[in-house]
Amino acid sequence: MCGVDTKMAETKALILVGGYGTRLRPLTLSRPKPLVEFANKPMILHQIEALVTVGVREVILAVSYRAEQMEKEMSDEARKLGVRLVFSHESEPLGTAGPLALAKHLLANQQNQPFFVLNSDIICEYPFKDLIAFHKSHGCEGTIVVTKVEEPSKYGVVMYDEDTGRIESFIEKPQEFVSNKINAGIYILNPSVLDRIKLEPTSIEKEVFPFMAQDSQLYAFNLKGFWMDVGQPKDFLTG
Repeated sequence: MCGVDTKMAETKALILVGGYGTRLRPLTLSRPKPLVEFANKPMILHQIEALVTVGVREVILAVSYRAEQMEKEMSDEARKLGVRLVFSHESEPLGTAGPLALAKHLLANQQNQPFFVLNSDIICEYPFKDLIAFHKSHGCEGTIVVTKVEEPSKYGVVMYDEDTGRIESFIEKPQEFVSNKINAGIYILNPSVLDRIKLEPTSIEKEVFPFMAQDSQLYAFNLKGFWMDVGQPKDFLTG
């Protein structure tokens, strides 16, 4: 098992904010999805505030759609929170893994310090402190947060050892019940994961995580509390 140094103040986070937010139209016709308000503040601000609370001081935003608007509005918020925002611009949509390769120069470090990755439309009881402690305890390349859902057939489910947390496989939209735990869209990864990703449109869920699981390098952290994908119209409206 590889060791991990986890000084939280040196831990960075990357938030995937480059999508078009088509599921939330017409709200996203005039502004990027992460700036759409949820519970009286932009969705993404919930995440940044939670990261700042645990000591993260640098957040990278992987941007493309309406990037200038994102920079203008979030730079003011960042100053208030005392966090450094770095904008990583995609000239073409790079999926959920390509943005990590694009920001490799910002995430790689000689101290092997892990970094958080978040989908921008996830609202939950962010378990950052417990997540990094669990990641340190197993010492492998990556940890993904998993959460229980009522209708797992809508999602890709995560199969993992309940005792150790080691992920064995992923099953996409199972028609028969095999598990009700899904990828919750929050990860902590070691910089070595960046060597697995090419700078091209790539899915981290389908083209990176399964291979990490095959190598016994990916673990699941079970989120006990509240979780919501506010990028889904139903969740956004009922949240």
